[in-house]
Amino acid sequence: MAQLSDNCFAAGGQLMTLAEALALLDRRIVPVTGVEEVELRRASRRILAADVVAERDVPPHDNSAVDGYAMRFADLADKGETRLDIVGRAAAGNPVAGVLRPGQAIRIFTGATMPAGSDTVAMQEDCREAGTSIFVPSGLQRGDNRRLASEDIRGGTVVLRRGRRLRPQDIGLTASLGRTTLSVHTRLRVAIFSTGDEVAEPGAALAPGHVYDANRYVLDSLLQDLGCVVDDLGILPDRPAAVRTALHAAATAHDLIITSGGVSAGEEDHVARAVEVMGRLTFWRLAVKPGRPVAFGQIGTVPFVGLPGNPVAAMVTFLRIARPLILRLSGAKNIAPLLFRVRAGFDHNKKRNRREWLRARLAVAADGALVADKFEREGSGILSSMVDSDGLVELSEELTQVEAGTMVDFLPFSEVT
Repeated sequence: MAQLSDNCFAAGGQLMTLAEALALLDRRIVPVTGVEEVELRRASRRILAADVVAERDVPPHDNSAVDGYAMRFADLADKGETRLDIVGRAAAGNPVAGVLRPGQAIRIFTGATMPAGSDTVAMQEDCREAGTSIFVPSGLQRGDNRRLASEDIRGGTVVLRRGRRLRPQDIGLTASLGRTTLSVHTRLRVAIFSTGDEVAEPGAALAPGHVYDANRYVLDSLLQDLGCVVDDLGILPDRPAAVRTALHAAATAHDLIITSGGVSAGEEDHVARAVEVMGRLTFWRLAVKPGRPVAFGQIGTVPFVGLPGNPVAAMVTFLRIARPLILRLSGAKNIAPLLFRVRAGFDHNKKRNRREWLRARLAVAADGALVADKFEREGSGILSSMVDSDGLVELSEELTQVEAGTMVDFLPFSEVT
């Protein structure tokens, strides 16, 4: 069962900035998952639970970077060609024995171990071969086209640190060390609900006043990308007793509960009230747009996140608020996404003291700079705007106006999805 650090969501005041919320998570949330050993092929996107230390050098020996001829640099003339005798052949995986003598060269192929005594490789297209001799032009530098042992990894060094979310290149690096398994955190168990009598399951007949549920499908996909084990527990009706019963049951078998809808201040918003009754609701409003009604709390020892009901607001607040929490609970260390500076292609006025996200497409200007063009419709229910955008322009609390041509922060969806 998930265990939070004591008073993990404690914060003063009812309205909290994004920076305050993220700092709170960074200080107080602790990993709740266990540890398991998995095969490399199953480790991608998992969170590393122990440092990876290289047990050997990579590569383990000096080798040739090209097809050509291995030789002693000391044999080469400063000017004009140098004639050398070809005395052997070295291919990758088939090194030659013995030591290269003065005036000798070895035919060598990419990846082959450098013969003892050699220190330089001439590319085959630069040399002239005649019988059992080659003629090497001047101009080579000592060590040209030679890859040194341990130039990639030196034995004994930490190559991957715990808390890292593993990428394909991390898996490949581990394989290059000869390892076949990695120690990773077990997958976070997450329960998701949608709420509201107006929300219908896709595929069902749509009654008047109802809408099909998109939020659970968005959240399920995002959570699976983060390596979570997701239990989709359906749609909660607007009945307080049913909401409490479902949340209590979810808290007995999961590490985290996420809902969408039901956390605003309306008479039919029962989720936030249920969490207050069953556990602790520390705050339920953030100074952000879209998505001010975002609830953080816990039911017993299980953390709870209540996202807005509007699809765009639910997805945006998941990416910037819930996602860091999930990564931290899963054992990750570096949880902040990279924001990139791009040029604004629009004018925009905003309210002070509120973080704001604008959906935007990227275009390349005539001078080669990236320009963010704001999506023309800003409604929180327009999910197609997320499909047709490349990411989010993030505007800080103190900013009140953006003019075309100014630099703004841009969060590409590729950073967080």
